Amino acid sequence: AAALFCGLAVAVETNRLTGFDEAIRMKLHSLASPLLTLLAEKVTWLGALGVLALFGVVAVAALVHARRRDGAVFLTVTMVGALALENGLKFSFQRVRPPPFFGSEPMTYSFPSGHALFSLCFYGGLAIAASRSVQSAAMKTGIWIATVLLVLAIGGTRIYLGVHYPSDVLGGYLVAIAWIAIVCRWAYAPHTHRTVR
Repeated sequence: AAALFCGLAVAVETNRLTGFDEAIRMKLHSLASPLLTLLAEKVTWLGALGVLALFGVVAVAALVHARRRDGAVFLTVTMVGALALENGLKFSFQRVRPPPFFGSEPMTYSFPSGHALFSLCFYGGLAIAASRSVQSAAMKTGIWIATVLLVLAIGGTRIYLGVHYPSDVLGGYLVAIAWIAIVCRWAYAPHTHRTVR
């Protein structure tokens, strides 16, 4: 994922994805309707940093209460790191956002998408912690299907609303995958598991 992000970043910096980004943006915009716009505005809210911070406090408290300190530490480190990565990468690339289709233009830079990065880190991290606590394969599958659909929906709303290019969203996902893999290796590897718990 890290290597793919590096390749994507080079393509973004050299404007090789301009045609691809605009084609996807225009295609989604052609499907716009008042109902879809209302739905997109509600779904995108689930990936906002403030909302995820609130959800995160509740989730960490619940994990601690359930004596899943490893999950609580994992989720906390994942989200703190995600915030640092988002700020650092956006400042590094300073990509200007596209003209929004709906609503006002956010004041931050465009690449990578914070909603994509934060939502995958939070909901994906929560899914990892939850799936480690259940035995049923069917339940684990259900958790992951719901997580993937939610994260993809949040990323899709950013493109639909016009506040991100598709490559911004893809970049956010790739950074999140790479970061989650690193934190997972640290938090759940056998030689650290006893210490984290």
